[in-house]
Amino acid sequence: MTTTPVIEVTGLRKSYAGRPAVDGVSFAVREGEIFGVLGPNGAGKTTTVECVEGLRVPDAGRVRVTGLDPVADHAAVSRVLGVQLQESRLQDKLTVREALRLYAAFYPAPADWHPLAERLGLTALLDHRFGRLSGGQKQRLFIALALIGDPRVVVLDELTTGLDPRARRDTWELIEDVRDRGVTVLLVTHFMEEAQRLCDRIAVIDRGRVVALDTPAGLVRRSAGATVIGFTPSAPVDETALTALPGFASVTHKDGRITLSGTDETVDAVLTLLARHHITAHQLRVTEATLDDAFLDLTETEA
Repeated sequence: MTTTPVIEVTGLRKSYAGRPAVDGVSFAVREGEIFGVLGPNGAGKTTTVECVEGLRVPDAGRVRVTGLDPVADHAAVSRVLGVQLQESRLQDKLTVREALRLYAAFYPAPADWHPLAERLGLTALLDHRFGRLSGGQKQRLFIALALIGDPRVVVLDELTTGLDPRARRDTWELIEDVRDRGVTVLLVTHFMEEAQRLCDRIAVIDRGRVVALDTPAGLVRRSAGATVIGFTPSAPVDETALTALPGFASVTHKDGRITLSGTDETVDAVLTLLARHHITAHQLRVTEATLDDAFLDLTETEA
């Protein structure tokens, strides 16, 4: 991954019927990274990426893909940009093989679709018609079609919707391989595990604005979601001592069990406290803050 921006979005604005869907979005995607876009439904994610793809004309702002305007230079952008849309459709009677051959014919130097089809579990479906494919099979086909032009940049909108857990993980590995070959990936997803696994950086969009931009780990660190330690003590614990622990946030008691929230430092401190007083922590469980926690914290303020 380099610091060279492949996608640049600056002050992007787009309204529908006078209501802003995208309200001043700015971010830059570096060459060779997987850049995630997260946000609640209606946050402006899809409109933003459709402007990047050249499918929508911005009301204001600037969008560049490899230095090109996706609208004014649409033909040139389409040669370097692969797209898997959130909702797509092909002619029902078209077979998988015919679709792959057709899309390969659109490019001067396409990727070999045979290993791509094999990697995505499409080889056994090559003679199946599109109209008879399941939702997950269609999704895998559209991923293949997005990659068949051997693009420099690929936009994946809801990458693994409808895929079973095994197909999802196989697809994640494929996208990681694609990135390792130098392809820049712009990934729109609602699936937090997917974002945490794949993304180098993430922009969180809420109500048409970028409310945070960081690595997955950075977003989690910035989250108010605390590290939580729960245990049943073998003897009473001094409440004052618990509230004085470093990083302490809150403590609850229920049925003899103590649940304490704080930071990683709090976990170490509470274990030291218990050991000093010869108290055993039965059924000890420590839960770290997750990207889900960060997402909820970052978006709930705009709700």
